[in-house]
Amino acid sequence: MKILDKATAIKEINPNAEFTISNDSYSELEWLNGTTPISESDIDAKVIDMKANGTTEDKKKASGKQKLLDLGL
Repeated sequence: MKILDKATAIKEINPNAEFTISNDSYSELEWLNGTTPISESDIDAKVIDMKANGTTEDKKKASGKQKLLDLGL
């Protein structure tokens, strides 16, 4: 099972974000190379959304599996 943490949420919100984070803590988050900061509340909301609905990768896999099932494969 994929760990649903702040780093994963940041990449879901902005796949091009460059940052470092320690201990999954917003206070230990450093934005790098001009990455526009994302608010802590937006990151936390994304973590909640991922727990309820999965990540973009999870959704793509489920969609692909369903398409194969629809084709009878």
